[in-house]
Amino acid sequence: MLPEHDQTEQLDTTPKGISRASTILHSGGLVAMPTETVYGLAGDARNPAAIAAIFAAKGRPAHNPLIVHVAGLDAALELAQLDPTARALACHFWPGALTLVAPLHAAHGLAPAVTAGLGTVALRMPAHPAAQALLAEFGGPLAAPSANPSGQISPTTPAHVMAGLSGRIAAVLDGGACPVGVESTIIGTDDTGRAVVLRAGGISPEMMADVLGYTPASTQSATITAPGQLASHYAPRATVRLNAAVPAGTEVWIGFGPDCAGADFNLSAKGDLAEAAAQLFAILHMADATGRPIAVAPVPERGLGLAINDRLRRAAAPREA
Repeated sequence: MLPEHDQTEQLDTTPKGISRASTILHSGGLVAMPTETVYGLAGDARNPAAIAAIFAAKGRPAHNPLIVHVAGLDAALELAQLDPTARALACHFWPGALTLVAPLHAAHGLAPAVTAGLGTVALRMPAHPAAQALLAEFGGPLAAPSANPSGQISPTTPAHVMAGLSGRIAAVLDGGACPVGVESTIIGTDDTGRAVVLRAGGISPEMMADVLGYTPASTQSATITAPGQLASHYAPRATVRLNAAVPAGTEVWIGFGPDCAGADFNLSAKGDLAEAAAQLFAILHMADATGRPIAVAPVPERGLGLAINDRLRRAAAPREA
């Protein structure tokens, strides 16, 4: 385990800041980096000590695998075998909010804990310019789950990262607020080679239909086959009640759309799902800071609403020990 840090460095995204972040990563340290989805807690995916430090800093269960961030398709192909479906999706949506689960090559070189003992790895090429610059400067794959204590609300600003991990990681690379706001969609393939959604996210099934010629279905497994599948996840300290048309008692009410004019917070007053996704975790952080139970208005189960509702259901689920 890496030592505690007296102070977590806050770096800007200038070449000097990127260089400093890369130096920390090469030494086995951890850097919270911005992506277009949420902030990721990056460590050298080939360094067992760095990966152990990620799990320790987050308090993450060892059976929950990590997403590996790569600089591009060629870097992904060095680690795993991407079938024609995965390649088509990568060519269309990378860089972007799409993670592909693919079988590992025998000589992949990743630390064993990255994949939690699975024969597959989750790969993503992020679109955020600071993440791209850091991957290019570092010159290798970076494992990067969300930069927050395990199970808690994901961070979309440097302040969210510092609130949860200050003193437990070496540095935060400040790229401002994350524009997408919910984690990446995770895609696997079934026995017939068709794409399946393992976790809803920033790329909707409808968006993939134009590339695939069909809309990929969602699948659930009793065992964890990819990151982000824990039943209780993205959770505030307070209890969360879903599909609340009105608040009850002392609840703080998170609305959606123009019919929620009296809400304490509104994911999108105009009912825009992209805006709601971008604001989801920031509003959950603010609602949780009130110390009151949280009620959330219904959000349509379509497009990005699939990812929003996935995160809300996990936030409201009974806490896992």
